[in-house]
Amino acid sequence: MTQRVEGWGFNNDGQLGDGTTTDRRTPVILAGLTQNDVIAVDAGGAHGLALLSNGTVKAWGTNVNGQLGDGTPISHPTPGTVARLTDVRAIAAGGDHSLALLSDGTVKAWGRNVNGQLGDGTTNDAAIPVTVTGLTGVKAIAAGADHSLALLSDGTVKSWGANGSGQLGDGTTTSSTTPVTVTGLADVRELASGASFSLALLSDRTVRAWGFNANGQLGDGTTTTRTTAVSVTGLSGIRRVAAGDAHALAVLNDRTVKAWGFNNSGELGDGTTTEQHTPVTAAGLAGVRTVAAGANHSLAITANGTVKSWGNNGFGQLGVGGINNQLTAVTVLNGLASATGIAGGTFISFAI
Repeated sequence: MTQRVEGWGFNNDGQLGDGTTTDRRTPVILAGLTQNDVIAVDAGGAHGLALLSNGTVKAWGTNVNGQLGDGTPISHPTPGTVARLTDVRAIAAGGDHSLALLSDGTVKAWGRNVNGQLGDGTTNDAAIPVTVTGLTGVKAIAAGADHSLALLSDGTVKSWGANGSGQLGDGTTTSSTTPVTVTGLADVRELASGASFSLALLSDRTVRAWGFNANGQLGDGTTTTRTTAVSVTGLSGIRRVAAGDAHALAVLNDRTVKAWGFNNSGELGDGTTTEQHTPVTAAGLAGVRTVAAGANHSLAITANGTVKSWGNNGFGQLGVGGINNQLTAVTVLNGLASATGIAGGTFISFAI
């Protein structure tokens, strides 16, 4: 079978990368990208990113804030090369900005910057990558709607950008154009960022959360917004985490999935549309390797590489051929049975 990168869902700005602006209810192949070349994909508000094996980055979709990083404000429906980027080892797509972690442990950022989410000390948009100020020894990155996160080699976390809901985790609601330290976090091994909240998976396999919490997306049993990290209730033995606009996912050691937060479209996968302020089990999922979260939908790869999806499907972002929401996991169509990576954005999905 031909190896490929595929996308599905909303496509008004060419964010599926297939050379059109036609919405897709089942997966289509992205132009010029093959699975052999692509290490990782990510999806933002209306743009996509791909990290290639040669350390460069491709981007496609809307570009009004420079989030494609090619030096122009021109959107395009096929992948183009991000300027002046080499030796990249990880990528992250935010609402209207993008991040790249370089092999030397520094971070580059580009796109919208009204809240300082590029971390360069300004609020000026950047159509070509700029260096995030004062960051070295970075191991992982994550991007929210208007804020950014970096995991350092010592297990601590830095954050920058919008902070009106405490999503920077520094005990304030003051936005920052340069990185600040997330208070009280140590031994972190993985990060995830929702629209206005953040998650950290610790080395003891528990999860901390901070930021906006009106829908219970922090999983602490309340709807109280938090400016410093709190423990997600009852979670242990966690392997992976993911965050959508207002919901979160976790893969357990037994390869099942827990979910919490907003659930109006069934994005928690528990068969209901009831908001959950502590984790519940996503139904019908076993052998899960990894998860990803879009704005109001969720994705998983199972042991044999099959892609599952559930939640909001108004633009076909579940990849099942229709537009009906799904309250429990269903199988994405078109023969996706050997996937190695997935990503969810605002009404869009990708798989490698």
